[in-house]
Amino acid sequence: MIFNLPNGLTALRIVLIPFFVGFASIPGEQGHILSAVFFTLAAWTDWADGYVARRQGLLTSFGRFFDPVADKLLVISALVLLVSDGRAPLALVMIVLAREVMVMALRERMAGLGEGVPVSKSGKVKTALQMTAIVMLLLQSSFGGIDFQLPGLALLFLSTLFSLLSGYRYFVQAWPRIQQGN
Repeated sequence: MIFNLPNGLTALRIVLIPFFVGFASIPGEQGHILSAVFFTLAAWTDWADGYVARRQGLLTSFGRFFDPVADKLLVISALVLLVSDGRAPLALVMIVLAREVMVMALRERMAGLGEGVPVSKSGKVKTALQMTAIVMLLLQSSFGGIDFQLPGLALLFLSTLFSLLSGYRYFVQAWPRIQQGN
């Protein structure tokens, strides 16, 4: 691994996952807040590593591979935790997880053809909605007595729609190239 700031942020995101999951097991408000804080910090590294890498031209093969893996590990960990705690519906989470696996497979296939799959605006909106929904669902009503459950579920539903939309767009864009690569 070539060490640079974006790669360090990607590695930090992976390291933060057990902390936010562990804090979620602490009962009550303290556990909810600490879990949400550590998840937010990890989510922030997702934005920051991409921003710094593009801005400073620090794109590496490590980053191209591990950044999306770290993102998926973070989101999947959070969604599984939320389903197990009864804070997120299994059906929505299954749709999101299926989309994530399929898009990762698509990216792998396109990489095998020597091409990338650029992140779309709908994919960025999906990520922003998803991360915000997860933070709200992790908090529940632990921050100032505000109930975040319903708005968190609404954002999770909206992010699921954007997941389907962006996944569909990725496949439509890649399909002609995939057919040629057979």
